[in-house]
Amino acid sequence: MVGRLMRVNAYTTLDLVDARIRTAEDEVAGLGVANATSDRENPEHVQLQFEADGQPEGVAGHVDELELSPAQARELAAALETHADKVDAAQAAERDGD
Repeated sequence: MVGRLMRVNAYTTLDLVDARIRTAEDEVAGLGVANATSDRENPEHVQLQFEADGQPEGVAGHVDELELSPAQARELAAALETHADKVDAAQAAERDGD
């Protein structure tokens, strides 16, 4: 993506993820960047950032950011773990069924 808004470096959490951008009128699939971070000194919240490459017509490039309390970050992490386990189990069952 030309003109990326997020800095991508060795510390970026996920520098290449599959992404789908949906608007009321359009849907575009592509790649993106996802990052979890907090301020280095005296952090007040956890920040989850996402920037997609390729935008639907009329949607300007942008970064979506969530500011999460530590409790919210842990809740989100737990939900991600739960769903990761669910997908792993489904994929293992599919492989075993072949």
